[in-house]
Amino acid sequence: MPITKQAAKKLRHDRVRSVQNAHIKKTLTTSVKKARKAPSEKTISLAYQAVDRAAKHHSIHKNTAARLKSRLAKLLKR
Repeated sequence: MPITKQAAKKLRHDRVRSVQNAHIKKTLTTSVKKARKAPSEKTISLAYQAVDRAAKHHSIHKNTAARLKSRLAKLLKR
């Protein structure tokens, strides 16, 4: 249990943040899976949006986002 008032506030903040991060990562993984399974303009576009959103919120690193987008673009070229 947190001892100081500040630590209690941080715990509450971290719990909210972890729920938000889990939601962002879940949408990211599902959209990327859908895009890999059936690559089309629409699915790739939705996956790009999810990847960009996750990178913006620092759920994933920006280089990871770039790598994912690159791999998805390769799927579309085929």
